[in-house]
Amino acid sequence: MSQDSSDRIVAGVRTWIASASAGARVPSNRALMAEYGASPVTVQKAMRQLVRLGLVESRPGAGTFVRATPTARAADYGWQTAALGAAPAGLAGLSSTQRTVAPDAIGLHSGYPAADLLPERLVRQAIIRAARSEAALTRSPAAGNPDLQAWFSSELASSAPAGVTPASGRDALIISGSQSGLSSIFRAVVGVGQPLLIESPTYWGALLAAAQAGVVLVPVPSGPQGPDPDEVERAFALTGARAFYAQPTFANPTGAQWTTATGAAVLEAVRRHGAFLIEDDWAHDLGIDAEPRPIAASDDDGHVVYLRSLTKSVSPALRVAAVIARGPARDRILADRAAESMYVSGLLQAAALDVVTQPAWRTHQRGFREHLRARRDLLVSSLAASAPRAQVEHVPVGGLNLWVRLPEGTDVGQVVRDCEVRGVIIAPGSEWFPAEPSGAFVRLNYANADPARFPEAAGILGEVLDGS
Repeated sequence: MSQDSSDRIVAGVRTWIASASAGARVPSNRALMAEYGASPVTVQKAMRQLVRLGLVESRPGAGTFVRATPTARAADYGWQTAALGAAPAGLAGLSSTQRTVAPDAIGLHSGYPAADLLPERLVRQAIIRAARSEAALTRSPAAGNPDLQAWFSSELASSAPAGVTPASGRDALIISGSQSGLSSIFRAVVGVGQPLLIESPTYWGALLAAAQAGVVLVPVPSGPQGPDPDEVERAFALTGARAFYAQPTFANPTGAQWTTATGAAVLEAVRRHGAFLIEDDWAHDLGIDAEPRPIAASDDDGHVVYLRSLTKSVSPALRVAAVIARGPARDRILADRAAESMYVSGLLQAAALDVVTQPAWRTHQRGFREHLRARRDLLVSSLAASAPRAQVEHVPVGGLNLWVRLPEGTDVGQVVRDCEVRGVIIAPGSEWFPAEPSGAFVRLNYANADPARFPEAAGILGEVLDGS
């Protein structure tokens, strides 16, 4: 009864407030008791509720008054225009791959595999065990967990040919995701204002890291089997560059894998010019029809700075990766990372190490490969059937993406917008070029969206390209 009466008072006073002016005095508790036939406790309860709703304010000794609604004022941040100056080139905003989209959209833009493809049980159990360990309360060494360092170096050493001295655990630096590693490598190894050879097309995050580091990009064209070693040789000779950034294994966005001959020839060119090859092995665990062939495994004189991440194969929540470098380059990269982030969470390192050293990890990897193959093949066949004008010129042997060429002269931006209106989210290929795009491309991720909707997505892309 009391609750019903207090609700009735609240409703009545709210109606009165609607026509009252800000600052008007609310009828006294005694007047409300008489009007509604309610007890003092009921009236007080109603007034407290009105205060919580922000409709009235109580002033001790004066009474209760209608609260003034602050007038909305558009904030003026114009002063920051002069303070900040022009936006740095290449740092305009988030990549299209980082967008959050509606739940019912078909997202082919993401750079990550779907959660149901990841080793969920292993990850959850590893996090629980790590939380119960000393890693949850102690500071990690700047270079990383020694056991995790040893694991990364042993993985690379397993590919080393006879006669090559493999990397040691000390050569590995644990970092929080490969993106932070790229920024540190570019700053420490290349330097502000210095030239950096880079494949074209290439990973958009490397372009962003290069812009942040202030290096000067020198694009080298790269195809399904990697760049022409002669082009790499000429670029080094013309520019005097200190380094070449490349993805020899299942490149993002094209899925290309360098041939063994290309890798050997590029490594020789790097050695001749006293330079570094920055090898980004982001997709090491994402092979489908081929195995990874790290070039760093054939190098024992410090010419290759090797980068490997577990983000795509273990969990994006465990941002753990490693840089393997030798000599002074290793020390400079470590100093840069320590200055920026001091150390990587020991909790995340312990959990990542737990996952990759479980016997079930290898079983998961085999299943992961089969899922990626099925999804890749379904998207390729769906495009062939429903969007024949979208050409997959090279079916990738690993990775997460299809690199799709659209008809010459296509307005890629308009295609992306038209697809989004119809519920399909794709990434424009322009983000992957360090200079002007060499054609009309889009990148389609086959590892994130529901594969049952691939035919629908391909049909929509086909209709957009046909102008229907």
